Amino acid sequence: MSELAPHDFWQDIHAPGTYPVDGEFSSFYVAELHDGRQLRLPIRMLADGRHALASLILNQASFAVLDVLAGQLAEKLKRFDVDVIAGLPTLGLTLAAAVAQKLGHDRYVPLGTSRKFWYRDELSVALSSITTPTQQKRLYMDPRMLPLLGGRRVALIDDVISSGTSIVSGLQLLSSCAISPVAIGAAMLQSDRWREKLDSAGAHWQERTLGVFSTPILEITETRTWRRADAGSRSSPQPSPHNI
Repeated sequence: MSELAPHDFWQDIHAPGTYPVDGEFSSFYVAELHDGRQLRLPIRMLADGRHALASLILNQASFAVLDVLAGQLAEKLKRFDVDVIAGLPTLGLTLAAAVAQKLGHDRYVPLGTSRKFWYRDELSVALSSITTPTQQKRLYMDPRMLPLLGGRRVALIDDVISSGTSIVSGLQLLSSCAISPVAIGAAMLQSDRWREKLDSAGAHWQERTLGVFSTPILEITETRTWRRADAGSRSSPQPSPHNI
């Protein structure tokens, strides 16, 4: 597998079978969509030096890739009869807007981390992210957007669900506004670490959570390549990744 420059990742959807998906990976991980098409993702090492995750930063992807991922997520959401999409900042907003358009909606509701002067503290919750673990932020609901959500069938969208922390914060914020989403959506479900966190918010959320594709935890081999952790030893990785 050839080396890719950082800006080359996330830019192309490849035909089924273009790259091998079994065995070991070196320069990138190959994610498969439900129709067999493929997307190359960079591999980011975890803190223990023995495990890694595949990374996706959707607002750096080409419009063609965003279009495919948004279209496939919208298809999965159709069975929930969604009235309105709510998007999580920052990277989830790109996907949320695109999914809303695919569903034929005129607009979507962006949640935010920038406090406008008319926001109310009671319409906010603490927010942390696996990509920015040292930043203390709050997640806000614009009170002007509440009429768009009340009594509607809402889907909460993020680009990636990894630790589950961000999506649970979104659920908590919506709950404080008396809103219970009918579905949760993401482009990528990154490993299974999010499941326990999501269960803490309610046992029903896992069955309502949809992803376009899933990626596993990877472990390093003797030849310094990467393989799925479930293909070899089942040792537990450290939870904090670098530069995901």
